[in-house]
Amino acid sequence: MAAARVLLLLSEHPESASFARSVCGLLGAGPGLGPWPIHCSLKRGQLVLSDKPFLGASARLPLQRPPFCPFAALDQQPGASMPELPTNRGVDLGVAVILQSRDETVLLTRRTSTLSLSPNLWVPPGGHAEPEEELLDAGLRELWEESGLQLPQGQFSWVPLGLWESAYPPRLSWGFPKYHHIVLYLLVISQESQQQLQARIQPNPSEVSAFMWLRPDVAAAVAATEDGTGTARTLLQDLPLSVPAVELQEDGAARSLDLPTSTLLRTTPTTAESKERVSTGTKFALRLWLQHLGSVTPPPCDRGAHVDPGPAKEKMNIDRLSSSQGSGK
Repeated sequence: MAAARVLLLLSEHPESASFARSVCGLLGAGPGLGPWPIHCSLKRGQLVLSDKPFLGASARLPLQRPPFCPFAALDQQPGASMPELPTNRGVDLGVAVILQSRDETVLLTRRTSTLSLSPNLWVPPGGHAEPEEELLDAGLRELWEESGLQLPQGQFSWVPLGLWESAYPPRLSWGFPKYHHIVLYLLVISQESQQQLQARIQPNPSEVSAFMWLRPDVAAAVAATEDGTGTARTLLQDLPLSVPAVELQEDGAARSLDLPTSTLLRTTPTTAESKERVSTGTKFALRLWLQHLGSVTPPPCDRGAHVDPGPAKEKMNIDRLSSSQGSGK
């Protein structure tokens, strides 16, 4: 039997997170939408999570789930029959890389329409961590497999940003969940410019259909577009009508694409659709990136070392972010 990838420290000993239960709920995250501060141990191919400090914990990170999390909804229906949910299955571990260029833009990729899991979503490069794989190595491997980018040693720094509880389908109205992940978002800060990085990108066409570099002003608007709410008007005033992107054609050739900004502001529909949009977890990660961008300027460090992100801010300073739209920072 495969080793559990996500463990919860609910008593004296870690136990495997159950596929059918919300991780946030099991950790006693409490009411509200979060995020909740969680103590965690970032081990090889494994996460140990607790709402209290414990021996071996290496980080304290924000954990969040979407307001429509199907596992949270099922937790509120203890008497309901759930024959479609496995009882002997754990929660999978994913790692995603928020790659920041020297000029403070981040890379997002669009998943191909043929993928069975989350087609047409804009997400950062990422995927499953392999058994016994260091989590940074997992993120860098996924970055290379999806974008063709390999970052030279000593020319980037990194820091864990946060944890996201992900389900697919994302809503009960779409059907019972078939996938359950905890995604660890890692911020990887390259010393290379966007232009230098883009010159080396070779997207994997089986997984990626397009890519773009997101500026902080647009990222702030996307991150502020919570599912079920509207985007803050102060963030929309000076936004461009479109964002430059690169799309892969069927013959493998790349072409420039003017992606409507409105596409990036779409929210998760209540019924199953495969419309192009930014995933809810990615919005969460972008908020954390903007908080980090506004509070910390990490020095370059060697591979395998990371920068302490410091205490997270309670919320984004929307006015400050919107006032920097003209400069792109």
